[in-house]
Amino acid sequence: MKLLFGLGVFGLFTSTIFSGLVIAGVRRFVARRTRAEDDAFLPPVSLFKPLHGPEPDLEAHLATFFEQDYPAYEILFGARVASDAGLEAARRVAARYPNVPVKFVLTGEPWHINAKVCTLELMEKAAARDIFIISDSDVRVAPNYIRKVVAPFVDAKVGAVTCLYRGVAERGLWAELEAVGMSIEMTSGVLAAELMEGMQFTLGPTMAARRGCVHEMGGFEVLGPYCADDFVLGNAIAAKGHTVVLSTHVIDHLVLNSDFVDSQKHQVRWMKSTRFSRPKGHFGTSLTFSVPFGVLACIAAVMMHHPAIGLALLAYSVIARGALAGIVGAAVVEERNLFRTAALYPLRDLLGFFYWAASYGSREIVWRNQIYRLAPGGLMLPRNGDAGKGEQPALSA
Repeated sequence: MKLLFGLGVFGLFTSTIFSGLVIAGVRRFVARRTRAEDDAFLPPVSLFKPLHGPEPDLEAHLATFFEQDYPAYEILFGARVASDAGLEAARRVAARYPNVPVKFVLTGEPWHINAKVCTLELMEKAAARDIFIISDSDVRVAPNYIRKVVAPFVDAKVGAVTCLYRGVAERGLWAELEAVGMSIEMTSGVLAAELMEGMQFTLGPTMAARRGCVHEMGGFEVLGPYCADDFVLGNAIAAKGHTVVLSTHVIDHLVLNSDFVDSQKHQVRWMKSTRFSRPKGHFGTSLTFSVPFGVLACIAAVMMHHPAIGLALLAYSVIARGALAGIVGAAVVEERNLFRTAALYPLRDLLGFFYWAASYGSREIVWRNQIYRLAPGGLMLPRNGDAGKGEQPALSA
């Protein structure tokens, strides 16, 4: 019991150190946000929107990209087939905004195991501009989104820009818990990583890059074998000596998984992806959780007949996580439901530890109803050996 109690106390200590790093990262982030940005730097932009099937309120989310306060940009939508429900939604939205140039790209059968990369390759060929902003379909943005994302590119050393995001759940407790993980757990990890080593990766909901930097790293095709294409893109650009910038602009990331099973699968898949992309950092993540160690210390203390000490340590772990959620939620992601987020985050912290542990259970993930195996370095392999063998098609108007 003493060993378990010691482990619990040690975990609370390391999680407190982690919280200190996050708070230092918050202060730095807020300081950068208060600085004036160059609103006169408005280069033409190509905005990439890969699509795959229907999503709740997709048309409303896509419309926010047509309502940008920006002088010169085009939007490229991509999908496998013309009948894709997501692409049909994009066509309907585009018809309502005739002043925004739009292109549609069809990929057909993917030739990379990561089908999204096939779409990015064709989009790059069709794009008329030299700054790309790649954005997932399940996000919505404010009218100043492009301005804020592009602003850091005024520095010629900047090769890529990415954004933090707040999770938005419109229904269901499990969706809300996943959203809290996006807003607080993800943001905390990114701020701590930026503080300690600078940005060495990008985040999928927004990945912006110069065309020249994409070519220098070998083109989008370099991302084809990987599950975490967002991590690899930023990492490859940083490896070439370019700066990757974490924008101070925050966007909405919509949670699509409202039921228990889908939510758990999605979060474990994300953890597995991180495990294979950054194995050492992922292993160290175990020491950033607080509530699991508070529970462990409490149980051990009670078994040693010191219930007051155990309950005090458990209370500390819960209060510390709620406080961290309040700080990150208010100062960084500007959480709209701050009290609910702070109240739910201790539970999300507890669940997060189990997702972390589950990431070591197997190498297999389920992605878009297909089963794949992950390999060292984040490589994604077909389970049955028949994926990613399509041929590259021509562009579609």
